[in-house]
Amino acid sequence: MKKNLAVREMAFTALFASITALFSYIRIPLPFSPVPITLQTLAVMLAGSVLTPRAAFSSMAVFLFMGAIGLPVFGGGTSGPGVLFGPTGGYLMSWPVAAYVIALILKKVNPNLTTLILVNILGGVVIVYAIGVSYLAYVTNMTLTTAITAGALPFIPGDLLKAIVSSLLALSLRKALQWKISYPGA
Repeated sequence: MKKNLAVREMAFTALFASITALFSYIRIPLPFSPVPITLQTLAVMLAGSVLTPRAAFSSMAVFLFMGAIGLPVFGGGTSGPGVLFGPTGGYLMSWPVAAYVIALILKKVNPNLTTLILVNILGGVVIVYAIGVSYLAYVTNMTLTTAITAGALPFIPGDLLKAIVSSLLALSLRKALQWKISYPGA
């Protein structure tokens, strides 16, 4: 039984890393910000909402590794260490933490739609913005206020919508998969 869970967990880890990569190709650059709009944070929230904490973290870590070694998985098909250490690197590097926190919280509760939305906002918006905006300010020598204006404020409405959509999808996926999130080793 444990071996089947490990294989299933690896399969879902790979699947969510791939979904995150796929969502990078939906990219809208903003003329006033070095941070584009993508659907990738939707994938981060969905991974955290559906997977175990370990699998959620691993899926985003695998995604980052794929991009770091040169696979075109970052926003708009970019890749490489330059992206990780560039203006958007903090957002990217926050994703394993965000997915893990979402999954960890949801492991402890029986989530309904409201709980899922709130947890996705905490992990997929607050944590991502805290790390991403701080790193953006550091890398670009922006003031924190300027970094918030360029790297957070324009994205809030869309990210709140992503939290709602990922929560609705997660409810359906959790029911369809019948995969109990808490199992030994999670």
